[in-house]
Amino acid sequence: MKLKLDIDALNEDFFEDAFLLGIIVTAKSYRFCWQVNNVLGYNFRLNTDINIEIQKKGRRYFFPVYQHTESVTDINHYIYHNQYDGEYLLPEFKHMDFLWLVKGGVPPYNYAQQIIQSVKQINGVQLVAELTNEKIKTKGNLVF
Repeated sequence: MKLKLDIDALNEDFFEDAFLLGIIVTAKSYRFCWQVNNVLGYNFRLNTDINIEIQKKGRRYFFPVYQHTESVTDINHYIYHNQYDGEYLLPEFKHMDFLWLVKGGVPPYNYAQQIIQSVKQINGVQLVAELTNEKIKTKGNLVF
């Protein structure tokens, strides 16, 4: 008997209680997360246990993931760097420098808009936009 892993179902489960923001900013990943922490009061830290690795064209590409967990709720925040050495985590969003995934718990009403407005206050941020599930073709690349 063969068991087959349903990747589509796995991806849908991962994104069931989540939303994704795309961010264009001139800062490097460590600098951007430092700004988010200091300006907005988050506590993002590099989580080396969930770094994303993609193999393409005989090469390996590594995408760092920064994580912040809200202490009062079960909401987790993840910031992914979208580009590494000429490859993109989400190629359909090449223009986005970072991807901010909010997952878990029940976020308060209008939570995505609150984060968008806050991130726009950070120096160097050019754009923050919510990326809808229908537009994300390679969402499996974000699953850890």
